[in-house]
Amino acid sequence: MNTARQLHWDVVYREKTEAQTSWYRAHLDESLRLINTLALPPDAPLLDVGGGRATLVDDLLARGFRDVSVLDLSEVALAEARRRLGTDADKVRWIAGDVTEVELPVAHFALWHDRAVFHFLIDAAERARYVAALARAARTDGHALIATFATDGPERCSGLPVCRYDEAGLAAEFAPEFELIGASRHVHLTPDRREQPFTYVVLRRRAH
Repeated sequence: MNTARQLHWDVVYREKTEAQTSWYRAHLDESLRLINTLALPPDAPLLDVGGGRATLVDDLLARGFRDVSVLDLSEVALAEARRRLGTDADKVRWIAGDVTEVELPVAHFALWHDRAVFHFLIDAAERARYVAALARAARTDGHALIATFATDGPERCSGLPVCRYDEAGLAAEFAPEFELIGASRHVHLTPDRREQPFTYVVLRRRAH
């Protein structure tokens, strides 16, 4: 595991409340809207990559999904999410680890969700490991929902450099294993009222 990166995010989550982090939203509205378009059954296995203490897991459970996993590099963030959910935390599989290294079930997930992890992967080899992990873990015809800063979005986040993407550029990172079936642009308003444009793509796993 990248211990330096893990330490960085543990410190962020220890020192900042939810509303003090730029990526905070009470609900991940655009992700939820796009997930709704997929009409997934309640027993579909879902994975939130970099879920941290975001409320997507709460909203997925509230919508009746019964097989939800949350992966994050920071155990501090996952512990906060578990505390928030209370007894509902037992309904979730919590995975602490680096998405490019952790062992995940093969050809298993119907949906892989990532809001703002992929854009931190500025090294091409690391991005290739991410795509390979996704390709292994997604079932045939499974979906990936990836959100990154848009080309006119911030160049850094939480003190770290990021890669910015438009729709075509982001989808190309996942070809040919995945095909683009949907996309959107969403402007996130930070807690201190700054606008951050995001690119969202919805991808479908091609047959192995």
